[in-house]
Formats: sequence, structure tokens, C-alpha cells
Amino acid sequence: MGNSTPREITGWADWLKPQRNRLLVLMVMAAIAMVIPLMANNYVIEVLTNAWFYTILCLGLNIVVGYAGLLDLGYAAFFAVGAYTTGILTSKFGMNFWLTIPVAVSCSMLAGIIIGGPTLRLRSDYLAIVTLGFGEIVRIVARNLEITGGASGLIGIERPVFFGIELSKGIHFYYVFLLLAICACYVSYRLQDSRLGRAWQYVREDEDAAEAMGIDRVGVKLYAYVIGAMFGGIAGCFFAAKMTAISPETFTFSQSVLILLGVVMGGMGKIPGVIVGAFALVLFPEVFRGVGSMRMLIFAIVMLVIMLYRPEGIWPRTKS
Repeated sequence: MGNSTPREITGWADWLKPQRNRLLVLMVMAAIAMVIPLMANNYVIEVLTNAWFYTILCLGLNIVVGYAGLLDLGYAAFFAVGAYTTGILTSKFGMNFWLTIPVAVSCSMLAGIIIGGPTLRLRSDYLAIVTLGFGEIVRIVARNLEITGGASGLIGIERPVFFGIELSKGIHFYYVFLLLAICACYVSYRLQDSRLGRAWQYVREDEDAAEAMGIDRVGVKLYAYVIGAMFGGIAGCFFAAKMTAISPETFTFSQSVLILLGVVMGGMGKIPGVIVGAFALVLFPEVFRGVGSMRMLIFAIVMLVIMLYRPEGIWPRTKS
């Protein structure tokens, strides 16, 4: 810095100021998120836990839809693979929960390769139909295999034990999913401006132009599928441990659409927007719970209004 000119020093100061402000905001938000469960009742903790859980899933799908521009209507399949792998290994084979995580994540990533490898040469509606079919195949297979518990599902899934403490209370899983959501945000931010992230952006905007620039569009899209599947697999592991029981009805097509809705409604490709969208998915129905069966209709109307007046999402991606 001894040879730096005043203009260079001023430039560094101008760059550091927004970074410092952003870090301060994040620290304040993290502190609030850490303190809230200490002052809330079990109902609020459960709702916020679900919100962080959907944040992880939406961030994973955002890599596929928001970064790479691929329409995926079967994302719940990766979530199901992770949950069933952990459920089978703990309830059927007595494996320790923590040892099932790398296996479950590997199986989810393998599922991403299996579906992505032969189908990512397709585009738009054709790709959406294939992913929809893949999601339904996973659910139907889980419903008909004996090892998955059939239509009744799996029960007796082991709860994690962390330094001698069994994670069984709602507040335990609140902090688990909060930590996972923070990790998912960090990975997403790192990927966004990486070389791979820029390749995803080029493919999203124009596949032919990206290929002409030397980008392997199929390989790049496959990376998005595999990384997105990893997020879903991790969320599935801890979902199975939290619930201690899973069934095929948890991983329906409507679940995939709900996760996709969170990404689109929040703002595709924008991490804060995806988080807002995930929270909206969970909080809106709870806010309108007092009106009974009409709450889903009101929720749908609110979403339609958002889509009409904010077609790019609540927190859209800025145009460069």
C-alpha cells in the first residue's frame, strides 16, 4: 500500500464499503435467526424449520433452473433418493445416521447423472416432460419395492446423535436446517460467479452461442443437475431423520411443482429471492390458516397477483 496512489486507495474504499455493509446485514440476519427459536413456541419453530428446509431445496433447484436455465419438474426425485437411502440404511441395516449421508448424497448425484446424461441434449418442453416422468418413476418404484416399505413407507428411521445429544426436539432440527441453509447459500454464492457459474449463464441465455464459444453445453448442464441433486439428497437425509418415517406420498409431482414455484416466485437466479420464495411457500398458508379450507385459494390468488405485477419474481435477477 506504500506505493498506492490516492485514487487507488479511494477505489479500494469504494469497493470495501458495500462489501462491509453486506456483511453487516448478513451478520445481523444470522443473529436474529439464531435468537428467534429461543423466544418462540414450538409451532413457530416448526414453521421456521420447514421454511429453512424448503430454502435448501429451492436453492438446489435454483442451480438447475435459475443458473443453467433448465426446466425440472421432477426435483422431488432427488429429495426422495436421499431420504430413502438414509431411511433404508438406518432402519433396515442399522447403519449410523452420519455414515449414511455420503452414501445418500452419492446416490442422489448418481440419479442426477442417470437422468441428466441421456436427456440433457433435449430442450424446453421435452426436457420438462422427461424430468416429470423421472420423478414419477422414482415415486412409483418406491411405492412397489419391499425394501422401501411399499405404499406404507419406512418407519423407525434413526435420529442423529451429536456429541451424545440425540437430535429429537424441534429446536434441534431448526438449527440443523438453518446451518444447512447457510452452507447452501455459501455454495450457491461461490458457484454463481465461478467459471462454471458463468458457463451456466451463457448456456441459459443462448445454448448455440455458448457452444460456439467452446462451452460443452451438455457437460455444463450435467454439472448443474448433479450439484442440484446433491442439495436435494442432503435435505432428504435430514428430512428422513426429522420425521423418522417417510412414504411415497411425500414425493409427489405437486411437491416438485411447489419447490419450482418457490424459485420462480422469489426470483430465478437470485439467491435472496429464492430464500424469500421458500419462506413465502411456508408462511403464506400458515398466515391464512385461520380461514380454513379457503386458505389455499387465497394463497393461489396472492401468487397470481405476484406473478402479474412481478413477473420476474419478488426479488428478480438484475440485468447486466
